[in-house]
Amino acid sequence: MKPFFSLTALMALALAAFAEELPQKHSNALRAEKLAELDSIIQQAVNDSTMLGASVWIESRGVAYHKAYGLRALKPAAEPMTEDTLFDVASITKVVAAASAAMLCIERGLFMLDDPVAQHMPEFNGEGRDKITLRHLLLHTSGLPVNLNPKTQLFTTHREAIAQICHTKLLFEPGSRFAYSSVGTMLLGGVIERVTSRTFDEFCTTEIFRPLHMTDSVFRPAGTLLKRVAPSSAPERGLADDTVARLAGGVAAHASLFTSTSDLARFARMMLNLGELDGVRLLKPETVRLMTSVQSPAGLTSPDAENLPVRRALGWDIDTPYRTPPHHYSLSRGALFPIGSYGHTGWTGQMLWIDPFSRTFVIFLCNRYTDSAKDTRPAVYQLHHRISTLAAEAVPNFDFKNVPGALPAHVD
Repeated sequence: MKPFFSLTALMALALAAFAEELPQKHSNALRAEKLAELDSIIQQAVNDSTMLGASVWIESRGVAYHKAYGLRALKPAAEPMTEDTLFDVASITKVVAAASAAMLCIERGLFMLDDPVAQHMPEFNGEGRDKITLRHLLLHTSGLPVNLNPKTQLFTTHREAIAQICHTKLLFEPGSRFAYSSVGTMLLGGVIERVTSRTFDEFCTTEIFRPLHMTDSVFRPAGTLLKRVAPSSAPERGLADDTVARLAGGVAAHASLFTSTSDLARFARMMLNLGELDGVRLLKPETVRLMTSVQSPAGLTSPDAENLPVRRALGWDIDTPYRTPPHHYSLSRGALFPIGSYGHTGWTGQMLWIDPFSRTFVIFLCNRYTDSAKDTRPAVYQLHHRISTLAAEAVPNFDFKNVPGALPAHVD
């Protein structure tokens, strides 16, 4: 006799399967009304032409919500944004790749935080440069400028760019203040290459992305991955938006990583799990605690924000003032995530913020109009703030107003 299934039974099976999938994407564990608000403000930003499209991923205690909005590309034909789109994440490269790679080098005894850069790169010397340590590079207290000037500091390869950095004048005494420096992180990448005898992208791919199964994370996307890239203002799809990174060959520790929200979600889970994901240990728990806790010296201030106090981790932002646009920094923490959570942003409109207290992370990636006559940065930074605030409000059963272990706010 042939098996017989009634229509009711088939519907029950379908509903059961649907119920198993539903919590992974639109779970009732996160407050639906807050997720609806979040959808609304992101869609409005797309409608207002702040960005062409976006992808968001919010996850709290294992419950995730993720969604794509708008378009991935307009030319040569319109492409809808998809959840597997790859974005140029710009300065998020500094934490996901550079800071993580540096911590791996420290664990393996290849260098120490307080080693002078010149110990591993002897040509980086003179005019005060001898005083700069690897810690200074990670804390943005080296005195190096924000970026190289391709018009006056000529280079066509990564090696030539590092050579230019080795002759770059300092803006202030190392360690005396905070001043964000992509040059410093690019130099850190050069040191990592020296001590590992591998290119920066090879080391990150082999030692970070591959163990974490971050299959969408690359520096120079090609083949099928290239088709999923959201174009930026770069001359071609898949090229870094950052001019210095692009001129240096497409690989630089400060800004050149392409990745997806799902890959960054895997990385954020690893960080919340203190260095481990799916049975694979990438970093020791004490290493993650070190790199995500305040490491900047007491009294460190930022001239970009009326010399207010700054609290930075190794690569990561914790509490950096943002009074003077466009120096936004910790605006992306939102109004509720506690001080002691950490994150970073990217020039191209990207944001990653991780809260170990509520075990929540927020990822927002977009293709904002970086080459538009209209400066979209203020709108994007405010959107980051609202997204993080709504993400925290969506987390149930957690009192963000009373978080043991959180750092106190600075009083002006």
